[in-house]
Amino acid sequence: MSYPALNLPPAQLKLSKENEQFFVWCIVRRKKLLLTPEEWVRQHVIHYLIHYKNTPIERVNSEHLLKINGQNRRCDVVVTDSFGNAKLIIECKAPEINLDEKVFLQTSNYIQKSKASFFWMTNGMNHVIVECSKPDVYLEELPEL
Repeated sequence: MSYPALNLPPAQLKLSKENEQFFVWCIVRRKKLLLTPEEWVRQHVIHYLIHYKNTPIERVNSEHLLKINGQNRRCDVVVTDSFGNAKLIIECKAPEINLDEKVFLQTSNYIQKSKASFFWMTNGMNHVIVECSKPDVYLEELPEL
């Protein structure tokens, strides 16, 4: 197993190997997950939020379910406020995936449906963080979360 170092602080991930497959323990979902390149990024993001940005773990949701046009969609990571409202939607991609307009459009429905204040797209190497003050009209890229 060899995944690249990411442009995020190091995370103390609990990795295991079973039947030639690697797994990672998700501290939010409290279970082992198959370690894929996207999961590598997602787990680093989760650890960053909790350990470096002091986000309470109970406000971090992984694979958060949203209903959009009658279909179930899952947001990679959602950070909520104390009332359970989405404040930050995070879309994680594998390190080799470019963060382009296609990726943004794929997940723009998450922003509109959740009415989140912020959106963060990351492949672990590059990050695009935007404030969604008026999602239909204006997005401002922020220098850091």
